[in-house]
Amino acid sequence: MQPFKKLRDGSYDFLNAESRSRTIEYVARTGRPREFDKEQALERALKLFWSRGYGATSIQDLVDALAVERGSLYGTFGDKRRFYLEAVRLYWEVYERHLTTTLDAAPLLPALREILTHPARLDELISDVGVPQGCLVGNTTAELVPQDSEATEIVTRSYHRFTAIVTDALRRAQAAGEVTGKARPEDQAQMLLYLVQGLSLVSRAGLDGAAALAAIDAAVDGLRA
Repeated sequence: MQPFKKLRDGSYDFLNAESRSRTIEYVARTGRPREFDKEQALERALKLFWSRGYGATSIQDLVDALAVERGSLYGTFGDKRRFYLEAVRLYWEVYERHLTTTLDAAPLLPALREILTHPARLDELISDVGVPQGCLVGNTTAELVPQDSEATEIVTRSYHRFTAIVTDALRRAQAAGEVTGKARPEDQAQMLLYLVQGLSLVSRAGLDGAAALAAIDAAVDGLRA
């Protein structure tokens, strides 16, 4: 689940025009405490967590990336866990808007293919070091679930929202004769959730881009009426 585009300068266009866009970039630290914008700080922290993962990102990493003092960071967000979970919520908020907007398009199958190819960002993830990898919700599942009950609640709700949105789109496409009616749209949506999260996870190990795209095409073709 990764609706964010890499720019030529190496930064990421995280929140697009439809979702309060702003390009995320690291900022140079200064030696004096300063006030900072909470939303900007959260977006920058999201990029860092997404790139490195929860466990590998230290408080000092966040202090350096955000160019703030520890006291300001703790005062605004609390501890690292709280900061991370806020970042995951923001990630899903943006992704859900992207998912809904994309699947409103007709025909549906090209839009689904667009959604399925996002988690891997195959060429970028394989060739670049340190860029965001996979789906942050999926990464959170791997790192924090089921030990952390709040993280489990966030990812469970996110997966339910994905299947609900995709189910509605598939139901419309079935009614229009674009998608096969041989399976319930709920079951088709669940299959796509497993596919999108599987691609996201495997992409972190250096997924073969051609093989991944072939698998996506096979899944989309299997939905065709």
